[in-house]
Amino acid sequence: MKFTRFAFLTAAGAAFSTCAFAQLPASKILTLDVAQTIAQEAMAKCRADGYKVTVLVVDGLNAPKAMLRDDGATASTTEVAKMKATATMLYNRPSGPAQPPPAGTTAPPATIPGTINAQGAVPIKVGEATIGAVAVSGAPGGDKDAACSNAALTKVADKLR
Repeated sequence: MKFTRFAFLTAAGAAFSTCAFAQLPASKILTLDVAQTIAQEAMAKCRADGYKVTVLVVDGLNAPKAMLRDDGATASTTEVAKMKATATMLYNRPSGPAQPPPAGTTAPPATIPGTINAQGAVPIKVGEATIGAVAVSGAPGGDKDAACSNAALTKVADKLR
């Protein structure tokens, strides 16, 4: 009798836990291997274009996951890359001025401390979920930084599914 009751309660507990777990959403994370690949691909693109840059890849919590600073890249590029990544994670869009800028504005919008209103960082997405960002700093123009970031994401698109 006790064994039958124990078996029934165990089966009921297992069925209940299966139902509870089935309702939890699956979450994607940025792995170290993918983060390093993104950083290396962004660096390769910038080097091919002749730029000495810093590449920073952050995870969904805006914590650094991978960083490369090329020989000859200034020390300030590490801080600017962090500020670009923070802006991207905060606003969930590429860093820099909103495109297109609001009608009738002449000055750039105020920035939140720890962010910068400069191009060069883009979100890393799996579907609609943002799992991190890649930020590049040091090329002669934010559009060139952004080109390196976007090239890296294009190279690893098959890993971001």
